[in-house]
Amino acid sequence: MKPNTRRTSLSVTFLAALLLTSSSFSQKPSARNDNEVLEPVSVKKDLYPADVDAKREIDEALKTAALEAKRVLLVFGANWCYDCHVLDRALHEGSAGHVMKESFLLVHVDIGEGDQNLDLLRKYKVPLEKGVPAVAILGSDGRLLYSSGDGEFEAARKMLKKDLAAFLLRWKKPGR
Repeated sequence: MKPNTRRTSLSVTFLAALLLTSSSFSQKPSARNDNEVLEPVSVKKDLYPADVDAKREIDEALKTAALEAKRVLLVFGANWCYDCHVLDRALHEGSAGHVMKESFLLVHVDIGEGDQNLDLLRKYKVPLEKGVPAVAILGSDGRLLYSSGDGEFEAARKMLKKDLAAFLLRWKKPGR
């Protein structure tokens, strides 16, 4: 190859690479990201502190929800539950995180080793034998609107982001 031809070829290759790279950085995240499963977690946080009074937290969330015209999302789970951490991450990121911030208040309800807050599980019709995480949605008046009685969230790591966002959109307060 001649020196000028080689230089031109390298320049064209460099320009093509630069254009492809810059266009991918300038684009907004594509909708295809919502077709992916929920993001994994590598570090587990203390989502379910042992010393928290879940009933008091629910009562406080309901008062705030009434003032802010939001709903309350209860997530039943435990710190040992990997899928609970995956679901929590998804509830704070992307389109699901946006819907959560605008329309819901989140309360984590600790089930311990399956021996804590059993009265709340019964009250909100969440069968522990179907696994965790499990969710319940409350109106700001405390009325139960939805509970995951069939283990819909148990395998959160396999859920699609778009499905979680669609679920939240379906249950958000009308007009929000």
